[in-house]
Amino acid sequence: MIQAGVSGLVSGGVYALLGICLVLTYRMAGVLNLALAAVGAFAAFAMIELQEEGWPYLPAVLAGFAVGGAVAVVLGLAMNRWFGESDTPTRAGVSIAVLVGLLALGSRLFGGDARPFPAILPDVKVRIAGVVLTAATLIALAASVVIAALLTAMLGRTRTGHQLRAVAARPVTAELLGIPVRQLTTAVWAASGLVSTGAVLLIAPVQSSQFSSLSLLVLPATAAALLGAFRSFWLTVAGGIGIGVLSSLIGDNERIAAFSNIIPFVVVVVVLCVVQRREVWDAAR
Repeated sequence: MIQAGVSGLVSGGVYALLGICLVLTYRMAGVLNLALAAVGAFAAFAMIELQEEGWPYLPAVLAGFAVGGAVAVVLGLAMNRWFGESDTPTRAGVSIAVLVGLLALGSRLFGGDARPFPAILPDVKVRIAGVVLTAATLIALAASVVIAALLTAMLGRTRTGHQLRAVAARPVTAELLGIPVRQLTTAVWAASGLVSTGAVLLIAPVQSSQFSSLSLLVLPATAAALLGAFRSFWLTVAGGIGIGVLSSLIGDNERIAAFSNIIPFVVVVVVLCVVQRREVWDAAR
């Protein structure tokens, strides 16, 4: 049972990484980017296509990251250009439309079958107290913790972080004050694309590697971001890891394994019910 829970850490780390990206784009750009995982999946499948065309592994991986960053930047520029003054639900709706578009395009370009993904990391395993940890698990966990720490420190203590917060709060005022709004926003979108690509490349070798299934990794990531109230990177990391471990434990039990995939939906419903109840209580007071 312990090993089953540990095997869910790699998924949990990936959910945490994607959740961090969701929180970042929501806080800094005001966009609930539900197309996030689809961008990473598109980049990962582009890497596979390049490898099949004869590209060496490392250049193909670097090109995949470049595709992920470029697609995310194009999405961010389109959001700023045409939906900069729209409210949050409208922007979320646009991201859903982009998700559907990428699912259709990915299905057309890459097909609907699972594709074999090479492990992006060496097959190194560490045994601690009888529990086996893979390199992918360690990297996913370490990356989520390090990125959460860096973003928390940057937004709270650096000049760039203060500028990003100003852009998020008052973009027009920030631009009038000379803050490079477009450059900072582009950097946020590029970072989200690069991290989502890395997250998908980490999990693709150990999980169903269909384009659609990888694109829908945004669902558990959204549940993790909800647990962090779309503000706290640390709570998002904890939520992502918890969802991954719980799903793995349930999947290891034959009697309830079929319910492992609904854990993110349960988390979303519970969090929304708690938030709604809190608002009702606050109004009653």
